[in-house]
Amino acid sequence: MDTIGKLGLLTEQMDLEPAEEHTTSRPSCYTPSNPFGAPSMTPKPLTREKDVYVHSAQLPNGKQIKLLKTLLTSACERDCFYCPFRAGRDFRRATFKPDEFARVFMDLNHRNIAEGTFLSSGIAGGGVFTQDKLIDTAEIMRNKYGFRGYIHLKIMPGAQKEQVFRAMQLADRVSINLEAPNTERLAMLAPHKVFIEELFRPLKWVEEIRQSQPAYKGWNGRWPSTVTQFVAGGADESDLELLTTTSWLMKNVRLKRAYFSAFNPIPDTPLENKPAVDPLREHRLYQASFLLRDYGFDLEEMPFANDGNLPLPTDPKLAWAQLNLSEHPVEINRAEKRELLRIPGIGPKGAEAILQARRTNQLRDLSSLRKLGVIAERAAPYVLLNGKRASLQLSMF
Repeated sequence: MDTIGKLGLLTEQMDLEPAEEHTTSRPSCYTPSNPFGAPSMTPKPLTREKDVYVHSAQLPNGKQIKLLKTLLTSACERDCFYCPFRAGRDFRRATFKPDEFARVFMDLNHRNIAEGTFLSSGIAGGGVFTQDKLIDTAEIMRNKYGFRGYIHLKIMPGAQKEQVFRAMQLADRVSINLEAPNTERLAMLAPHKVFIEELFRPLKWVEEIRQSQPAYKGWNGRWPSTVTQFVAGGADESDLELLTTTSWLMKNVRLKRAYFSAFNPIPDTPLENKPAVDPLREHRLYQASFLLRDYGFDLEEMPFANDGNLPLPTDPKLAWAQLNLSEHPVEINRAEKRELLRIPGIGPKGAEAILQARRTNQLRDLSSLRKLGVIAERAAPYVLLNGKRASLQLSMF
């Protein structure tokens, strides 16, 4: 199989693993067709037509980039019940050697097809051996080809602390997939993964390194951010379980973000007959995690139902407001930032804009809020303006 054929196989199913903040739900496809001359240290151009999936992504700093999400190998010795790459499943696999992947990526980068990469891998030869291959690949990209763009490196189950440290010296972001919120749930998804020792501990190592080592030792003079992923609904866990673990990680190891992937059955896996999870559940989990991270909400304030799940028909912030603010609206002209952030239609930027505007003028009507970036129609039932309920004029068109 040629290089592009490998890359096509290794990128085509990477929608199953979220990475970065996607701005589109589907990846764009690049089909190379014309060879170009390559400068020194640049690999040979790709000449055979084959789809390469490049995702539109948003980095933590808000910059939009074209992100190549791929595996180093789709061969895997683990038999996770939900995974298309599980050992023993009959499908065509592919593997890149570190230098081979570095060359193909740099070709795409020089053509402005891919600006950064999210590099993961199946586990072949153990987690330590596989982690070495990922690190080798990043070292070749950084040191041999001089790539200074975005790299997100996956930390493999069972990786050693020294490997985690080295990955943090090469990457802008590192991630360890927990998949499930605790030991009991993980056993239902991945019976040969060990929750604490293989997955949870490396997340703590990342924070220990950030706390104990000077930032100049990290890539570009700073330590990478950390994210994780959960398979929502794969182990019949509740939203409360998922968000309890997420909240702890955000508070204790500075997790930047949790990704949630709604379970969807894969043919020829042990869970192929398990019903798919409503994608709306994934959306609600994201909304709730942002409330915990950016809006000052505590886990105890999430509007969980008796079964520990969030209501699907209503977003969690609106559900909280309906219970707590309908009879006790917030006075916009006196509220602190924390109170403003709890009002539907007001985000962090809107809250700051309100605080700034109040220094010179009283806010008297919804039109004033609209000018500050507030979604006034959502906020209206839950606010007071100079002691009066906001009057919302409905549009006839």
